[in-house]
Amino acid sequence: MGADYRRDGARFSLVWDVLQEVVSARVAQTGLQALDIVDVGGGTGGLAVPFAALGHNVTVVDPSPDALAAAQRRAAEAGARLASVQGDAASLDGVVGQAAADLVICHNVLEYVDSPADAMSAIARVLRPAATVSVLASNAVAAVLHRALAGHFAEARNLLAGAPSAQLSAPPRRFTLPELTTLITRAGLRAGEAHGLRIFSGLVPGALLDGDAAATEAFRALEEAAASTPPLRDIAAQLHVLGHR
Repeated sequence: MGADYRRDGARFSLVWDVLQEVVSARVAQTGLQALDIVDVGGGTGGLAVPFAALGHNVTVVDPSPDALAAAQRRAAEAGARLASVQGDAASLDGVVGQAAADLVICHNVLEYVDSPADAMSAIARVLRPAATVSVLASNAVAAVLHRALAGHFAEARNLLAGAPSAQLSAPPRRFTLPELTTLITRAGLRAGEAHGLRIFSGLVPGALLDGDAAATEAFRALEEAAASTPPLRDIAAQLHVLGHR
């Protein structure tokens, strides 16, 4: 097991913990034990299958039939039932219906859609009252920082010049936290918690963690502590923001 895998595991754990809190609050609010969850751009079901295994009604929406087939295989291996539909974020309400979801997961999708604003508006229409969308996207600030530290100064400067208009640039896009928050609020949603994922993982040499369980655990604890602490949160490789109907 390499350092990168451990870091990805820490990232998954943080997002999973946040979403588990969202789901638990929604269950308490509605009295329903099985929620309707839509994972748009869910690919092979990395988050969808664990939620389905807990008994929730999960639908993966993805433009790739191969990814959907892989998600179904993963669900079968886990003994979980999973619905899968070919489609994209911009037409999500036409695929799953309006006011159809208690939680929409939108991770690493806005970087690639034709229009992030249209995608977020469609997601908002899918949410039921008081429901939540989980948005995960690449951070424009981190891209500048990492390129500068790698010695690619001209590229870092070009990225910095383009950062304020990330929503309008060609895919793959990167976003600042204010840009993601604006996307959410302009879709008629209320922006909630924000976390930074992989704050130090692109900066700390992997050799410092390999074969050292204590250092790996300390690294995980540091990432978790910094995840919601600005300004460290704001330089993370990825930004995780909740939006509420």
